[in-house]
Amino acid sequence: MIKLFSTALVAALIALPLAANAGELHNRIENQQDRINQGVQSGQLTRHEYTVDERRLNSIRRQRDHSIDNKNLSPAQRAKLNRELNRTSNGVYFTKHNRADQPGL
Repeated sequence: MIKLFSTALVAALIALPLAANAGELHNRIENQQDRINQGVQSGQLTRHEYTVDERRLNSIRRQRDHSIDNKNLSPAQRAKLNRELNRTSNGVYFTKHNRADQPGL
């Protein structure tokens, strides 16, 4: 009985980081979407900057959704999506803080 319980506990502890990583990607994407929306509302993003940032984020969403639908988001794919989210995050920061004429949308 104890061996069965300990085996189940080990399996749960191994699966927990995988579930957390999937949620982490979702949270990061939503956070970046909020940053883009805030940039539009404040006038920090031009229409073109908004379009570019939104396309990047939608591309990452499609990759994530495709991988999750196939139920095979490997550690390499997760790392790739995180790198792309890092680049997108830096791009959103740059477009919100650049000195371009920003008349708003």
